[in-house]
Amino acid sequence: MTVETDRAEPDRRGSLYLQLLGPLTIRRDGVAVTLPASRKVRALIAYLSLAPQAVSRSQLCELLWDVPDDPRGELRWCLSKLRNVIDASERRRVETPGDAVRLDMAECFVDAVEVAQAVQRGIALLSPDRLRALSALFKGEFLDRLEIDRNPGFNSWLTTQRRRFRGYHTALLEHLARRASDDEVFEYLETWLALAPFDRNVHEVLLRALARRGRIREGEEHLAATGRLFESEGLDCSPIADMWRSSPRATAVLLPPSADSTGGRLDGAVIGSRRASVAVMPFVDRIAAKAAPGGPADAFAHDVITRLAKLRSLFVIAQGTVFALSERQVGPEEAGRMLNVDYVVSGWMLRGPYRLTVAVEVTETRAARIIWAEVFERKVDDVFAVLNEIGDRIVASVTSEIEAAERNRAILKPPSSLDAWDAHHRGLWHMYRFNNADNERAQHFFEMAVRLDPTFARAYAGLSFTHFQNAFQGWAERKSEIDRAFDAAGQGLMVDDRDPAAHWAMGRALWLRGRLDQSFVELEQAIDLSPNFALGHYTLAFVHSQAGDPRSAISSSDHSRHLSPFDPMLFGMLGARAMALVRLGRFGEAADWGVKAAARPNAHVHILAIAAYCLALDGRIDEADAHLAIIRQRLPDYRIDDFLTAMQFEPNGASLFREAAKQIEFR
Repeated sequence: MTVETDRAEPDRRGSLYLQLLGPLTIRRDGVAVTLPASRKVRALIAYLSLAPQAVSRSQLCELLWDVPDDPRGELRWCLSKLRNVIDASERRRVETPGDAVRLDMAECFVDAVEVAQAVQRGIALLSPDRLRALSALFKGEFLDRLEIDRNPGFNSWLTTQRRRFRGYHTALLEHLARRASDDEVFEYLETWLALAPFDRNVHEVLLRALARRGRIREGEEHLAATGRLFESEGLDCSPIADMWRSSPRATAVLLPPSADSTGGRLDGAVIGSRRASVAVMPFVDRIAAKAAPGGPADAFAHDVITRLAKLRSLFVIAQGTVFALSERQVGPEEAGRMLNVDYVVSGWMLRGPYRLTVAVEVTETRAARIIWAEVFERKVDDVFAVLNEIGDRIVASVTSEIEAAERNRAILKPPSSLDAWDAHHRGLWHMYRFNNADNERAQHFFEMAVRLDPTFARAYAGLSFTHFQNAFQGWAERKSEIDRAFDAAGQGLMVDDRDPAAHWAMGRALWLRGRLDQSFVELEQAIDLSPNFALGHYTLAFVHSQAGDPRSAISSSDHSRHLSPFDPMLFGMLGARAMALVRLGRFGEAADWGVKAAARPNAHVHILAIAAYCLALDGRIDEADAHLAIIRQRLPDYRIDDFLTAMQFEPNGASLFREAAKQIEFR
């Protein structure tokens, strides 16, 4: 379904039009406004027009002045000039709340904002006409020729924005080229090629277009030139050549032999079965702008790369490749296209005397869309401990956000077009609904994934989980489902015993069989392999909460939520904490955590039961009855025996929950 965003023409949106995509231009009611000669006033206009909220005066002073005599005085002068340009007699747009500055851009049109918002909503949802209109807004480089001498702060921001909007323009052109007819496709391809000459996709689309029109000689000439260009940069052109050779209407020329020479080659191709691929670019050190490589920011990026690789769920580009690109001043957006990866992680680090700030964002390469961004700010008591904590959050969040994006992408594809990776993520989409019908659908797609790729350990883990759910929820005969959960987990371990998800699946299957000691061993192995594996920490909390150490359960639950605060299994993390608190006799706390677990949108009946029983133990009978009523709407015959059959409490814990049930089930 095509979804349109705002279709209004720029000058009909309001009286003020700001062009940032090209030389800075401002028009009022269609008439160009004379801009101040001061570059800093122009820079201030552009910076504030893109700022999502008010900006402090101190931040603006640091951005635009290199230790002047009176930065605030100069800022006041610039603001007065800015008002002459932006304000109108009937409306003041320059606002100064407290010690901050913001622009009221209501009913204004800012080309860069229009593009950024449309891209962030999703390029795939835009019609061809809307794509063309957005692409036409690009009149040149972002803020063309607006660099300011001796202003590293502003110039760094300018470089970042130019890279970002170049990525947006490239993504728009790619979608236009893929949808265009042969008559107009070359217009878009020419501009796309100029913006991203090392993007493998533009060369492949161009060669296919030439082949369709029978322009074989041009295709051969382009392929030869591309081979020389890629070879000069140490890039691998063989995938493009292979595509051309497979074209039914083309006969490719042989490229100079380079496949045997890997020195310096930057090859982002995924070997074997497809996985989502990610490149983690070196983080920018905002203090040590001229520092030699190998500082804290580089070390931090290396740590993130290593941790992501340990999860084994993504194809992670090696450190040497991304650092080599960074040394060539290749930005994250361009690097993502050069390496032909699905996602790029980038960010910056700023260390002050007392605080450390790390900003990170994950961008979907082909759509130029930011799928996750966060700023972490911590006191610097122990810098290594702080970086370790932030690294934990980044790795878990990057993995979770990419998985969510892949699930959403897979669910929109026709089932007949799915490969193993897509089938696995479509299975995850259904699995996290936690109902019988979706669990059956999830099982179908996991079986498809392992059929398409018998070496895909994560798909076996997902399949094991669906059988686990059948046994745990009582949706099928318990014993046979326990056996199937165990068998699927075993298959996952056989194909990749270094995958933490394989050990996680085996730990859950062993728990179902009542082999708690072995279950703990497998779950500990999962988090030893990848300390950032949130589901491993959660399942440890789940098992400890019933028959292990309840304090360890609380600690593991908290850590799993710290790693993945928006996890689809968040209800389980909260519920495990509640059960552990019951065993510690802290019924009031248990009730509060149980209510939080039950409030999650995908909470199943056992989670609702945890809330109801914890509330009963705390004497909050009316609230317990309300949760019990919801359970009975779903399963009229649900009783405490169903709950205790699913769980595996030690005797004292089981007695506490039976006592709670007596207060609300048998009145």
